[in-house]
Amino acid sequence: SLKRKCGKFLSYLFDYLIIFVSTVFCGHLGKVELDGVALATAVISVMGIGIGYGLSAACDTLISQAFGAGNLHLVGVITQKAILILLLACLPCCAFLINTESILLLVGQSPEVARVSQLYVNIFLPGLPAAFVFIIEAKYLQNQGIIWPLVITGVVANLLNALINYIFLFVLDMGVPGSAAANTISQYSLAIILFIYIRCTGLHKHTWPGWSMDCLQEWDSFIQLAIPSMLMMCAEWWTYEIGGLLSGLISEVELGAQSVVYGLANIAYMFPIGFSVAGNVRVGNAMGAGDVAQAKLSAKLSIICTNIGANVFFPSSHRDITMRVATVMVLFAPFHLLDATAVTSGSIVKGLAKQKIGAVCNLVGYYAVGFPIGISLMFAAKWGIFGLWTGLLISVFLQSVFLIVLLFKLNWNKASEEVRNIEFPSIKS
Repeated sequence: SLKRKCGKFLSYLFDYLIIFVSTVFCGHLGKVELDGVALATAVISVMGIGIGYGLSAACDTLISQAFGAGNLHLVGVITQKAILILLLACLPCCAFLINTESILLLVGQSPEVARVSQLYVNIFLPGLPAAFVFIIEAKYLQNQGIIWPLVITGVVANLLNALINYIFLFVLDMGVPGSAAANTISQYSLAIILFIYIRCTGLHKHTWPGWSMDCLQEWDSFIQLAIPSMLMMCAEWWTYEIGGLLSGLISEVELGAQSVVYGLANIAYMFPIGFSVAGNVRVGNAMGAGDVAQAKLSAKLSIICTNIGANVFFPSSHRDITMRVATVMVLFAPFHLLDATAVTSGSIVKGLAKQKIGAVCNLVGYYAVGFPIGISLMFAAKWGIFGLWTGLLISVFLQSVFLIVLLFKLNWNKASEEVRNIEFPSIKS
């Protein structure tokens, strides 16, 4: 329903606002501090939170199909498996994040900004496991079609986040460490509040059998879906972050324009996310139940609704932004429409357990075609960020065409059989 899709949009928006608000509160600290915090949150998002979201996307296939097939016991076991795997994934993420300063210095950032970034990251690190647990809690509910608890949790956690930031920065005058500590506390508040909500309302009763030794078995089935899912998401995410770093090599004006457009892109991205998650869940549920006709209908409706919504998202009232980054905004409207189509189609592909195809599509689209063209136009042709976004536009065009053709040419009956063969042999329903 439309209410459910709005709920998904709001849940992702509130999750995004946790880090965004922390950055905004640092605006009065000084340029070096603000730049350091902005870079730190970007690194955390790309090499921390983003990795968690990518790996957890295996749940979009496995939980949605288990729930659709009526195997409620398996839903809980998959969730347990996901929690353990993501907590282990924190280790390589932390190994990268503790070297943030060295990496930023390597790409030409000033030593002082790099030092501030490392300080922020170090204080945030204890919050990464909590962030990963919250991601799995969210997937556990989303793939059963339960959305509004995430919105309620997001509202409460964001209010707490704003209050804690205010106290740490304006009352206690803790500076950057205070902002990082507030972010860490907020990650725990998200996970704990949602856990308490699930526990108190009994949402877990039918799908949580208690911790089971079954969760230690057949990790390969999960990881075979998790790694391609992560590549699907991170291939796109990393491209934009690298583009931001490259724009800073041209001029501060280009970097500023890129920041404006990328910020708008992040907000615009929230809208198709609602339809893409809905499409993923509905297709996964239907395929798990063996209802091919319903799966095809859900896929078509998700793509159609995404395109309608993407067009509505661009009214003429964006003139102020258009005046500031006029040349890039010429590309951004068609880019958003195509990106929304690619995002929703990619989520449907995940619901069909075809993450490997999606990962190859994104990697080839961005790194073999779009990014090389974008960099060439950016520097060799001296188009600046207009060249970068031209390359990205070409990339999302090719991806959306490929994925749409794939879905329309797909043998859905055969795909249904393949999906229902995805199982954990030692786990009995």
